[in-house]
Amino acid sequence: MQTVALLQDKSKAKRPPPLDAGALAGAGLRGFFGIAEKWGLAERDCIVLLGEPSRATYYNWKKGDVGKVGRDTIDRLSYIVGIYKALQILIPDESIADGWIRNPNDAPLFAGQAPLALMLSGQLVDLFRVRAFLDAQRGGWG
Repeated sequence: MQTVALLQDKSKAKRPPPLDAGALAGAGLRGFFGIAEKWGLAERDCIVLLGEPSRATYYNWKKGDVGKVGRDTIDRLSYIVGIYKALQILIPDESIADGWIRNPNDAPLFAGQAPLALMLSGQLVDLFRVRAFLDAQRGGWG
């Protein structure tokens, strides 16, 4: 009987308020456009990395008018920010870290191509794969 009372008390515990998806998307997009500038990405590259939004949506996002952002885009933003962060941790020289995505890489995942080529396949899973590769390099999950 006492166990049931304990379980009931936990169910009444205050939960944190739900995250504001719009605010998260806005922050993620601001971060993305900053990263895109550091990486020297072309507009087309940005559009592909963001999951092929319409040009109007892309320009709205770029000027800060976020509106509704889908789960796929949120996931893409998360992977890209994670890739950027992992590079900053692994490579202490910011300019070298930012250039890493453009340099040919002999790791089996990249088969001699630049990581950006894989990232620009348009597939969410390829962003995940690059992120996982970098996390494994720094001793994280892989």
